[in-house]
Amino acid sequence: MPKKKGPKRPKGTKVTLAMAQNRIRTTLDGKRRLDLSNMGIASFPKSILKLSDVEELDLSRNVLRSLPDAVGRFQNLRWLDVHSNRLEKVPPAVGSLLKLVHLNLCNNRLTADGLPRELAQLRVLRNLNLGLNALERLPGWLAALKELTEIGLFDNRLKGLPDAVVKLPKIQRLNVKRNPFPEPTDEAAGGREVERERGLLLVPRQVMCSPCREHCEHERERIRQLREAALAAASAAAAARRPRVGAVRSQQTVSTDTQADTPWK
Repeated sequence: MPKKKGPKRPKGTKVTLAMAQNRIRTTLDGKRRLDLSNMGIASFPKSILKLSDVEELDLSRNVLRSLPDAVGRFQNLRWLDVHSNRLEKVPPAVGSLLKLVHLNLCNNRLTADGLPRELAQLRVLRNLNLGLNALERLPGWLAALKELTEIGLFDNRLKGLPDAVVKLPKIQRLNVKRNPFPEPTDEAAGGREVERERGLLLVPRQVMCSPCREHCEHERERIRQLREAALAAASAAAAARRPRVGAVRSQQTVSTDTQADTPWK
């Protein structure tokens, strides 16, 4: 009997050493970047291991299902971009790239189990993009990345954030849009303003300049006043609806704040 054929894997583009050498560019700040993006690559090209002295490696927008441990040979890497592939896990060897400043893992198929604890060794990492994955929780080792200034966690399945991540000392930008966080329950009491207030607290005070800090304090006070006004309006509306003996009820219109449902930026 003929053997049953399994599902076909994409063969992908075969990258030769000559092809890779022709894809090396020099960035504006003088770094050597190997750009293999959007080439239909299905498996990590072994040929590029001979170019492991590059400082930036772009493998984004391909069809990679995995990265080999050999990626650890790129010891000069400061910038690694593998967004928009089919990765389900990151090899522990990425944690040995101790000069890495920028790591883009966006738009893959990653879960927390696919992010090894060895990544906690990336002590100079400043930018980490984990958006558009399948994260339901965050690994605890993220708290060890004290130099992080930007984290992308948008479009995942997160229902909350660990305090250790929110309180990272140098964090300036934390994008958590379009996750299934619990909605505020008291819409009538300015629930959307409460959500906005929570967003403002994502940046630690110590990393903000004085004008920005004053602006945020002013904004928080405005939110508090709006919430109190909404509560007062709701209370007045309830009182107006109560029937009074011997009195003629008049029609009243209660104005409520209905903000457009746009994400806080």
